[in-house]
Amino acid sequence: MKPGIHPDYHPVVFKDTATGEAFLTRSTMTSEKTVEWSDGNTYPLVLVDISSASHPFWTGARRIMDTAGQVEKFHRRYGQRKGGK
Repeated sequence: MKPGIHPDYHPVVFKDTATGEAFLTRSTMTSEKTVEWSDGNTYPLVLVDISSASHPFWTGARRIMDTAGQVEKFHRRYGQRKGGK
């Protein structure tokens, strides 16, 4: 690897603002905010809106689609087509 061309890759704590869950990983992201982790070290803190702790796909809290309601909404918006010629 060429020296001096790669970004600084260091430990960072990412915290989900929706659930409060935090995890330590390595990243090139930086932040002015810091947090003391359970190992006693202080790491940069990056706040994220969605993570696997709050995303509906990973939590299993998916929305149930009302397909009948969607069809009615479509017919109200565009009307029903009349039969062919």
